[in-house]
Formats: sequence, C-alpha cells, structure tokens
Amino acid sequence: MAKEESKNGEQSSSEWKQFIYNPRSGEILGRTASSWALILLFYLVFYGFLAGLFTLTMWVMLQTLDDSVPKYRDRVSSPGLMISPKSPGLELTFSKSDKSSYEAYTKVLHSFLGPYNDSLQATNNVACTQGHYFEQEGVEERKSCQFNRSSLGPCAGLEGNEYFGYNEGSPCVIVKMNRIIGLKPLGNPKINCTSKAENVSLQYYPDYGMIDLMYYPYYGKKTHLNYVQPLVAVKITPLNTTGTSEVVLECKLQGSPNLKNEDDRDKFLGRVNFRVQIRD
Repeated sequence: MAKEESKNGEQSSSEWKQFIYNPRSGEILGRTASSWALILLFYLVFYGFLAGLFTLTMWVMLQTLDDSVPKYRDRVSSPGLMISPKSPGLELTFSKSDKSSYEAYTKVLHSFLGPYNDSLQATNNVACTQGHYFEQEGVEERKSCQFNRSSLGPCAGLEGNEYFGYNEGSPCVIVKMNRIIGLKPLGNPKINCTSKAENVSLQYYPDYGMIDLMYYPYYGKKTHLNYVQPLVAVKITPLNTTGTSEVVLECKLQGSPNLKNEDDRDKFLGRVNFRVQIRD
C-alpha cells in the first residue's frame, strides 16, 4: 500500500514537471514559445489600442476647456457674503480693556488688508472710471482696478487706528462678496446691515456700503493676477458704553436685481449673519 502511494506521488510530481516544461514538445506551461509570443503580442496590441483611445479622448476633451474659466458655471449664479475676521460660529467676543482678547482679530485684519495697501495698489493696479464695468476682452493678462485700503477710513487699520476700534469697544468688521467669474452686477449694488436691537450705530466705509461696478467682471485668478475684490467695512458702535453689549447683525446685498439675498438652502447666498459681544 505504501509503495502504491509513493508511486502515485512520483507520477504526480512528474506530471507537474512536464506541465511546467515538456522537453519533448518544448512546451512551457502548456504552450510553445511561438504560442506564448502570439498571445503576448495580441494583448500588447489590444491594451495599446485601449491606451491610445483613452489618451485621444482625454486630449479632445481638454481642447474644450479653458484654464482660466470653468466650463460649467450654472451652479453658482449669485455670490455669497463672508466677514473678516472670521471666527468659529461667526461670533466675535472680546473685552475692550483686554488687548489679548482681540489681538487675534486685529492680526487677521492686518494680514487680510495687506494686499490693499495704497502703495501696492498704485504699483500693481490702475485707476479706473467709477460706475462703469472694466471689460477687457481679448487681452491675455487683465489689469485690475485699484481699491485703496485708506478708503476704509477708521476701519483701514492705519496709523491711529491699528486696533480697528476693538480697543474702544467700536469694532470694525470687513464684509466681502465672493468672487464669481464673469459676474456683472446690475444697478447700484451695496451691502446693508441691520440689527434686531436698536441700541447700535453702524457706519459704512466706503459711504453707504456701495460696491462700484468698475471691479467687474472678474476674469479668474490665472489671468486677473492682481485682482482685489471690493470691500465694505462696517464700524459697530453700541450706544450703551458700559457693561456687556451683544449685537446680532445680518448683512445683505442690495440694490442689484441680479444678486440674490434670500435662499432657504444657502444662508450665505447674498447675506451673512454674525454676532459681536463686547465686554468692558
């Protein structure tokens, strides 16, 4: 019985060796060298054809794209609003007598407004005609209109106002409209803020929170290299000067029929809500 099992094992081992390489027929793994060459050539041609077809398809698709403008822009037709300094939950809380409580906010504002410095604007951008679109079709590199930091008045953070009013309990908040390529606001767009409480005074810079048409259209960051979006600064002054003041503001885009400010699905579309809590 043991001899029979040994014989069967040797026969099985011999069959495996012959399958791997059969010296009589010259077959390797059941195929001759010419058969292996033909099947490898077939797969090489087949996968080469698929790779070539994929490459051609991608090349044709890329010819329809523009590096500076998205192909489909119908999902976002109206811009949203956001504030600076931005904080978790859009809640700004500080004590006017404690510099450390608002120092982070003022640093963010100085960093954000750096590109708007008057000297940089005079060097990099041009003085445009107010009240008119600055259209530049057929130009490879678009120029940008100047928006000078000094136009934000006491909210510019320049000499004498380095703390943007936070040290006085009258903080400044910068409201900006998100960029959308090709957008041309109609009418006289402006940003207007309202408070549920009446114990607060709001001042706008530039005056009335106006957004000039000369900053539009925007052509995209690849061709509009030095573009700076227009800003509106809101200086918030509570009328009660003692104790703790809490101001809840809603800022909206107004004055332009093609800029939306009401959408239940998007609370930032054309509007932004934030809270400011000021302590002594």
